[in-house]
Amino acid sequence: MRWMWIDRFVAFESGRRAVAVKCVSRAEDHLHDNYPAYPLMPATLIIEGMAQTAGVLVGEARQFADRVVLAKVPRATFAGDVLPGDTLQYEARLERIDDAGAMTSGQVQCNGRPLGEIDIVFSHLPRETADQLGIPSHNFVFHDDFRRLLAAFGLDMSRYPTAE
Repeated sequence: MRWMWIDRFVAFESGRRAVAVKCVSRAEDHLHDNYPAYPLMPATLIIEGMAQTAGVLVGEARQFADRVVLAKVPRATFAGDVLPGDTLQYEARLERIDDAGAMTSGQVQCNGRPLGEIDIVFSHLPRETADQLGIPSHNFVFHDDFRRLLAAFGLDMSRYPTAE
């Protein structure tokens, strides 16, 4: 099963920034796993939502030519809990990008109020290298679900290679 931690993009500026939202629902099983009496969204999944938002921004900036791999989360700070019924907004900014990888910074809001900040470092793994290492393409983050999210936002996905 592939889990997506964003529901849609609300802004996308190629090579600069992306904004995505996630509506947290009580129907999500992970909310009940840690604290059954107090269902909340784990911070690790909030980080994953930012990683997906920022990872799509990084991948699109290089026309999805490389596999984008989360290398490091140097900073993640939070100032509250996320509960069922809350709406998260992830804003990722591309700080640096080159052949080796990218660095992003981001802010998370919950119901329009600041919740946290997350910085993420990504590595670029050329497709040929990934194939030589035997890394399966189904682990590649830009699968068809993400392509549909971007296409729904209006980006022309036909010019990019498929995730296969």
